[in-house]
Amino acid sequence: MCEQILGIEPATEEEKPKPRTSQADKWAMHLAAAEQFFAREGHLTVPRKHIETIAIGDGQAQRDVPLKLGTWVDNQRRRAATLTPERMEQLSKVGMRWT
Repeated sequence: MCEQILGIEPATEEEKPKPRTSQADKWAMHLAAAEQFFAREGHLTVPRKHIETIAIGDGQAQRDVPLKLGTWVDNQRRRAATLTPERMEQLSKVGMRWT
């Protein structure tokens, strides 16, 4: 009805919104960024405004994603009491200092 009466056409694939990223996926991306930073710098003392760019995907579907790593690391330190033991262990492995 929208097409015939109003002349509205369905959205193309480029016009459709991107699928939402789950919290688990966001955690995994930030952890990968922390690992990349640690491998390059040898520590996880990240400046608060630091942005780390990581590559997501593989082959031709690969894209660079900028992440606010400094803010994320600071937030994880502040929320240490509420983190799961698994997440604390993951962060400790990449050199997180908790105090």
